[in-house]
Amino acid sequence: MKKRILRYLKHILVTILVVVPTAITISLLTGNALEYGRNDLVDDWENEGPYVFFENDSLLSIHYIKGNRKDGFYVQSAHLPIDAPITLQSYYPLDSSSFEFSLNSTFENPKSTYKDDKKILAISDIESNYKTFRDFLINSRVIDKDLNWTFGENHLVLVGDFIDRSYFSTQVLWFIYKLEQEAKNHGGNVHFILGNHELMNMQGNHKYAKSKYRKVAAILGKQQFELYSKESFIGRWLNSKNTLEILNGNLFVHGGIHPDIANVNLSIEQLNQTIRVHYYKSYYPKKDGNKEIELLTSSKTSPYWYRGYFKGGLTQQEINKGLEKFNAKAVIVGHTIQPEVNRQYDGKVIGIDVKHPQDAYQYFPKRKSQGLLIDGTKYYRVLDNGQTEELK
Repeated sequence: MKKRILRYLKHILVTILVVVPTAITISLLTGNALEYGRNDLVDDWENEGPYVFFENDSLLSIHYIKGNRKDGFYVQSAHLPIDAPITLQSYYPLDSSSFEFSLNSTFENPKSTYKDDKKILAISDIESNYKTFRDFLINSRVIDKDLNWTFGENHLVLVGDFIDRSYFSTQVLWFIYKLEQEAKNHGGNVHFILGNHELMNMQGNHKYAKSKYRKVAAILGKQQFELYSKESFIGRWLNSKNTLEILNGNLFVHGGIHPDIANVNLSIEQLNQTIRVHYYKSYYPKKDGNKEIELLTSSKTSPYWYRGYFKGGLTQQEINKGLEKFNAKAVIVGHTIQPEVNRQYDGKVIGIDVKHPQDAYQYFPKRKSQGLLIDGTKYYRVLDNGQTEELK
């Protein structure tokens, strides 16, 4: 019996010694990282929120989740006039921090084109990782350690997919909202370009959302789609955003520009408005449907879904044709993961989606965020410590 146990333990030890190093080696060779050490505080929903909804366009109902699994949950609610001065707070459980912001229930569609001599910092695909996003902005000197805007009159461009996959969509969205208000007060701009994941949630597709949000909605007495509906504050705010913007001759779009879009006889403003009308409409091909609308809204060719730049098969001429339509010198995209921020197609396509750290996990080797800085005619890779490397 004793020998049998020893043989069993020996087999386990040999398996560990062989499998673990092999897994680590494969992970490193493929550019991945091993994920471990999930932080159990992601399940702390005390002070989760706020969740804000319109009531008859005259009142706002504001809700925070209180309690815990052991003692039970309850909802703390307030109902305030829509035009009342309202300051709210969003809490982040992993480090017990929070930030405040004021609500403004008037939503305006942003411009589609901006031209000035200011700097542009862009980042994409944060995917609900509030701390990762916050710390990158601190190190890049966009905000200070008290989360105050310090980027002056410059531009911060968020190139889509800031929600889903991780546990802090609510915190990330309110943080963007806070930054947007503060930037405006300093003459700067936050540009939130919508990606496919924002639109999926607006359309009730929660395939990539953590189950936390289904449960949060249930605690609030709602269905999950209502968190992003036209009756929610966040939903109406997202509905005001663009899917394409040009800043100083650079086109920002989450997925990319399908070559056929160059043949669509619409300006960038008209494209944004046409696509915005369909934000809450899930795409399905229709017999005898409007082919132009299908091009702009499908899950293969729309500006927020397209992946053609990184699949091969595109010519430089097709890239140039798409840029010429917008009189743009380069297109900056997220959506398709890159090993690092890089330039392709004679420098005219810049991919900025990298594997950011997830707040809830540790990684080996450590994941590090990157972004893009545009200063005049020069383009720089921005590292997670704030240092820059010029892109050639």
